[in-house]
Amino acid sequence: MASSRDSLPAAAQEGFKDAIAYDTYRPSYLPDAVETFLEKLKVARQPDSKIVEIASGTGKFTELLAQRHERFLVKAIEPHTGMREKLAQKDLPAVDVIAGKADKMPVEDEWGDACIAAQAFHWFATPEALKEIHRVLRPGAVFGAIWNIDDYNKPQEWKATTRWEQKLNDFVWSLDDGLPRFRHLKWKEIFDDQLTYNPVQVIKDSLTNSLPKFSLPIGEDTLKWTVWLSEDALWSRFNTLSQVAILRGEEREAAIKLFKEIIRGDDVERNEKGEIAAHGITYFFWTDRL
Repeated sequence: MASSRDSLPAAAQEGFKDAIAYDTYRPSYLPDAVETFLEKLKVARQPDSKIVEIASGTGKFTELLAQRHERFLVKAIEPHTGMREKLAQKDLPAVDVIAGKADKMPVEDEWGDACIAAQAFHWFATPEALKEIHRVLRPGAVFGAIWNIDDYNKPQEWKATTRWEQKLNDFVWSLDDGLPRFRHLKWKEIFDDQLTYNPVQVIKDSLTNSLPKFSLPIGEDTLKWTVWLSEDALWSRFNTLSQVAILRGEEREAAIKLFKEIIRGDDVERNEKGEIAAHGITYFFWTDRL
């Protein structure tokens, strides 16, 4: 399943290879959400804080960090060659763009005042990555992850704002390939797995340095949003989903046809420009390094 070049799942490697499209059409993050998130990470209004950003991609979140008045020092870790090159081209101040993975970061021990994963933690929610995140953070520092979740890419149990977005969500789920994504919510299990209720196992863990590395329960917050997009822009944004981007031939034609049918629904809200109201939330969590 993994690419030998960047050690990513093949679907991610293929789906994200158009770094320019990803950078253009994936949404940025609302200022209120970013401010609250950084406050929870204890780096808001803390000048010169050191931040490790894992899977920084093309830098959608990295750019926001670089623009902050705190003058953050950022180590942006990214395994995907195309995305990493796109980020490096932006030449962001105080940002060191580095090839690496969540479970093997070229960052010294206890360097970071915070660690961030934007739109990506579901790909590497593993014991190995959690151990590495713990290693690069100083004691008491905070790890947090943030996602923009369009209604069409939400977990099944979440309620969509409209019927047409639920139909797109159903289609996305029909393409499910079993790879870990936010909508599965499986990434949360890595934190619960830290808890051991067997006394014998507790003793064993203490001897092997396997005790919990992050505080529980994790903190969680959300912020709802609406964005107005033309039909072409909405398709381009939808097409940045890796499982949609990899469709070819008849499958791709069928997907485009279904998309066009769905956005002709009677519950699709449009403005005077003909743009469509698309909905979603920004979700983020945080947890202290023990």
